[in-house]
Amino acid sequence: MTKEEFIEALKELGIVLTKDQINKLDLYYKLLIEWNNKINLTRIVAEEEVYLKHFYDSLTIVKAIDLNKINTLCDVGTGAGFPGIVLKIVFPHLKITLIDSLLKRVNYLNEIIKELKLENITAIHTRGEDYKETFDCVTSRAVANIEKLVGYTMHLVSKGGVFVAMKGEIDKELTKEVENKLSKKYIIDKIIRFKLPKEESNRSLVIIKNKEA
Repeated sequence: MTKEEFIEALKELGIVLTKDQINKLDLYYKLLIEWNNKINLTRIVAEEEVYLKHFYDSLTIVKAIDLNKINTLCDVGTGAGFPGIVLKIVFPHLKITLIDSLLKRVNYLNEIIKELKLENITAIHTRGEDYKETFDCVTSRAVANIEKLVGYTMHLVSKGGVFVAMKGEIDKELTKEVENKLSKKYIIDKIIRFKLPKEESNRSLVIIKNKEA
């Protein structure tokens, strides 16, 4: 996906980028590659692949939630900053917390935040299960299987908030047995399935809510 194709594809998601946002994403790509030579962040390095498999993929969360209507978001196991950094660039009003268990990745994230001059975004060296704040939306992209993932994340979801698990093919993870087990404590609100453009790989967004006490 070229930058031009990326910009056009986002319009179908209801996202129109400003020139400043396009420039920031371009700089983010360059910094990602520069840092990837120092620490292992991603195997995906070709520009067209990063724009499709990291940048565009991160923004598909808008299929599950209207980010214009929320204020706080937590990205658990953010890694190289996906989706959190991309979401901050495109939805600057969001107050975002990035959580990662590896200190060198957190150091990298803080440098990215500084270089891109992003505000109201924090990278924290911790694990999701150890963090004690709540958010309107919690998300996690390609981190752990869904059964484990809810244990790392659902306590971070505020009353009335949602968790959006960003997955590839979900059916092998979310079997009937696992779904029944999770449903005892949580509400599996919706599963949105779609294919990534160009390569047609499967994607799933699993929207989960806490049951009201």
